[in-house]
Amino acid sequence: MNKQSQPSPDESDKLQALGLAVIRNEAAAVKALEARIGSEFAQACHFMLACKGRVVVTGMGKSGHIGSKIAATLASTGTPAFFVHPGEASHGDLGMITRGDVVLALSNSGETSELLTILPLIKRIGAPLISMTGNPRSNLAREADAHIDVSVEQEACPLNLAPTSSTTAALAMGDALAIALLEARGFTENDFALSHPGGSLGRRLLLHIGDIMHSGDEVPLIQESAQLRDALVEMTNKGLGMTAVVDDSGNLTGIYTDGDLRRTLDSELDIRQCRVSEVMTKGCKTAAANLLAAEALQIMEENKINSLLIIDDQQQVVGALNMHVLLRAGVV
Repeated sequence: MNKQSQPSPDESDKLQALGLAVIRNEAAAVKALEARIGSEFAQACHFMLACKGRVVVTGMGKSGHIGSKIAATLASTGTPAFFVHPGEASHGDLGMITRGDVVLALSNSGETSELLTILPLIKRIGAPLISMTGNPRSNLAREADAHIDVSVEQEACPLNLAPTSSTTAALAMGDALAIALLEARGFTENDFALSHPGGSLGRRLLLHIGDIMHSGDEVPLIQESAQLRDALVEMTNKGLGMTAVVDDSGNLTGIYTDGDLRRTLDSELDIRQCRVSEVMTKGCKTAAANLLAAEALQIMEENKINSLLIIDDQQQVVGALNMHVLLRAGVV
């Protein structure tokens, strides 16, 4: 780093102190919300749980940015929601709101003109209105069917102007609503994964072994009566570092892996004359194709193995996978 770009010790101490003051201020603002989780909070949750449509979140400026994030959190945790800009609502977007919806309006002052303009129309539609403001005596708070107080003593901004602690408080209260609803609905990890199919959790909870395993001619397979050299050729051709060993009926009797090969070479057996049944691993770990890929990973990690054979109810081999397959699928 260029020495000229480094702060002096005094400047560094001052900047750190300023940053710490902001964190403490906002932490105190969030702490104060504990006393606000009361009957109005429960009423707001009741409206959302009973909602037959969507939760429509709205707000201007910084409150709008927080509202957009709250809508996204609600939608991803089992409460269908979307954000509507109040300025656009009065120019046509109000048609997005129906009688079956619930409106969640955010405004620190509670007097945001764009919100007050559409209040009569929301009332006319008949959608329950929940307000989240920093002023319980404001018009928005009084007109709401449920009001949640997110007021703060002062902003973290030294001028007490820039929305800082107030937006943090509103965001935290939005999270409280979302998670309370999540718990009340019995929302599960699988439900979460359905709305996050592109994320790592979605891959872990939605991807099954059958979706990623090698199958058909890609599965390394050898008869137990075969010579070891034939098993090695099969392993080389299929490239999975192992081969399944089956009897005349096609039932799995064992597995032969790269590790088994190293152990064979350390023995006094003549690998040119040896049959694979003499050196294979019997009673190998297997899995069903309908298991989650994450469960396959767990089996492999617990047993310290790199490959897994997939069998059906008749003990017939239907697939195979190894750690590289799981890596490519993003499971690991």
